[in-house]
Amino acid sequence: MNNLAISPMKTEEEIDGKAYAHYQSWQETYDGLVDAAYLKKLTLETCREIAHRWQDNILVAKAGGKVVGFVAYGAYRDQALLQCGEIYAIYVLQEYHGRQVGFALMNAAVEQLADYSRIAVWVLKGNDKAVRFYERYGFHFDGTEQQISLGAPNTECRMIFERKQGN
Repeated sequence: MNNLAISPMKTEEEIDGKAYAHYQSWQETYDGLVDAAYLKKLTLETCREIAHRWQDNILVAKAGGKVVGFVAYGAYRDQALLQCGEIYAIYVLQEYHGRQVGFALMNAAVEQLADYSRIAVWVLKGNDKAVRFYERYGFHFDGTEQQISLGAPNTECRMIFERKQGN
């Protein structure tokens, strides 16, 4: 995509764009994967509150000035994996799927996590499209699963990306 720009989220417009991408992507991605009542409770306003509260380590993808996706990243969130980075979230509006936006966001986040030789991501069991994306990028399942509640019990599976030596 020629007019795609990846940059740290800074402006009010970008924060609101990230909130919309978060909200809309959840509606598009998780319908049928998570409890419908839970999904209905995730409103655009809730996503705006999250976007305003959590602004660090977020890159937005903009096409024609519009936020079309984002990635959140940082150090792995618990002590289970030491010296490991994590992709906390990556979402791209459905109309921009297949245009390399996700790969551009992932490349930018992996670059930001350059100090880590391994990067983890959690993927919801049954989210086959996300699994294929992560596998194409180079992530693999490490066998670790955790139960989460998204209105009903769900399972997340951990995938790991390992940098090639010399990179």
